Amino acid sequence: MTASSPLVLRAEEVTRVYGRGEAAFDALRGVSLDVRRGESIAVVGKSGSGKSTLMHLLALLDRPTSGHIEIDGQDAAELHERDLNRLRNATFGFVFQQFFLTANQSVIENVSLPLVIAGVAPKERRRRTMETLDALGLADKARNRAADLSGGQKQRVVIARALVNDPQVIFADEPTGNLDSATGAQVEDILFGLQRQRGITLVLVTHDAQLAARCDRAITIADGLITTGGAPGAATVGGAR
Repeated sequence: MTASSPLVLRAEEVTRVYGRGEAAFDALRGVSLDVRRGESIAVVGKSGSGKSTLMHLLALLDRPTSGHIEIDGQDAAELHERDLNRLRNATFGFVFQQFFLTANQSVIENVSLPLVIAGVAPKERRRRTMETLDALGLADKARNRAADLSGGQKQRVVIARALVNDPQVIFADEPTGNLDSATGAQVEDILFGLQRQRGITLVLVTHDAQLAARCDRAITIADGLITTGGAPGAATVGGAR
């Protein structure tokens, strides 16, 4: 990733207010951020700082109270809900701390869900799912129930599900938070390896300074405002890849 890489996401003077009147809470208070194709960016901050709210807005899982979110130059506010859902499913992959796997379904059923939503034919769906599972060393677990996997295996299944639709951007919210140190390091290596090999843009929400230091860039959010690292190419932390 270079400073001349095209923008894939842009937040412009974004606010997000929850509640009304005296109970209103300003989760974000005018945040602007550019995310370039192929970069890895960490969003760090204390609990309640607004970091997860920003990720949800960038990932089109929520709409800002004011301001604009753009994807590839397109203002998300101009999209109808059906087009927004289609764009999100085709463009983004998600890796969450809580896994969000359907426990009694098989690994192959969990991983193929984005392809089902996209209307991919069963034969092609199976081919792409098995190819993704094989890339993550999970092909032999395809018929296992998600509930029967270890924590590290579950997180690899979540990564496989995020990858199966060949996304431009992967959003990861505390992706190693439920894992022991050794397993968490393996998951980190997988994510950064995918970023390098496939040119995927990686947006990580984390409170882990070591994980943030592996990213091309880190931004810090406090009280709903970016306090450091908001400018593209600025505040590069670490440099490990």
